[in-house]
Amino acid sequence: MIVRPAQERDFPSFLALAAQVEHWFGPMVEEPGFHDAVKDHIRRSTALVAVSAGPGVLGGLLFGAKAPVFHVNWLVVSEEGRGSGVGRALMDEASRRFVRGPGTIEVVTFGADHPGAVSSGARVFYESLGFTPAEAAEPGPEGGSRQIYRRPVSRTT
Repeated sequence: MIVRPAQERDFPSFLALAAQVEHWFGPMVEEPGFHDAVKDHIRRSTALVAVSAGPGVLGGLLFGAKAPVFHVNWLVVSEEGRGSGVGRALMDEASRRFVRGPGTIEVVTFGADHPGAVSSGARVFYESLGFTPAEAAEPGPEGGSRQIYRRPVSRTT
């Protein structure tokens, strides 16, 4: 697996990943705002993809690289890539490329009562990377609860 900056040709792969998680996150594939966000991150080189020789794109990440509060704006791993280190590889590469401390990295993920909190593995995933639950965030577009997770950064990661 290789993690690299996303290119324009990867845009359809972001839509394919989004289609796999719309049941958790709400509509994205047909949303112009999502399209714009992906294209903007690709243009700014703050979008990453994990690719393999087999099925192609295994995961994608959109990252807000503005210090001192960095943001994981979107991270999705394909169904076939889940549990194989794809998400960790994307986060490691984002931290290496974009994060300079001191500061924090924040991500908004499912609230504890959201149906996707357990089945997606997102909360456990972020906790395994050293993130801790913080305050509640606005509900997602599908109406489910959300929570901010935060990880301090003390130096260059």
